Amino acid sequence: MTIPASIRYITPSERSGWFLNRLATLWEASVRATHHFLCEADIENLKPYVTEGLANISHLYVVSDFDDPTAFIGIQDEKIEMLFVSPQHLRKGIGKRLVDIAVRNHGTIFVDVNEQNPEARAFYESLGFVEFGRTETDGQGNPFPIIEMRRKDFHI
Repeated sequence: MTIPASIRYITPSERSGWFLNRLATLWEASVRATHHFLCEADIENLKPYVTEGLANISHLYVVSDFDDPTAFIGIQDEKIEMLFVSPQHLRKGIGKRLVDIAVRNHGTIFVDVNEQNPEARAFYESLGFVEFGRTETDGQGNPFPIIEMRRKDFHI
């Protein structure tokens, strides 16, 4: 029998080093399963940004099974800045539930996806996001093109 996953808002004061390390480990497992364009050095170079982002993001929700984090979403202003699901929980509707919370509770309009991750793009398109821009590099200046997306019902 599987107990349904719980989704919990994590306040900044609850984001201890130990907890952030658990989420960073989840991030790494998710990235290794979904971001095949990244090499080992890329993943290692991104780790400090992940921990810093988790500590400082305005809104953080974590999905847990038996107190074990299985997914998280980070929202800043009107944008999904991070959404990662552990590999064994992919394609089970968890990401969709988290995006729904971001849209309903925080008026989320925007998200960026790596161009080399077509599954992520398809996921957001299935939830009503459309492309409106593209950059040649990611936020750290790495040569990973970013597709800028917005909710279809929001016009710039």
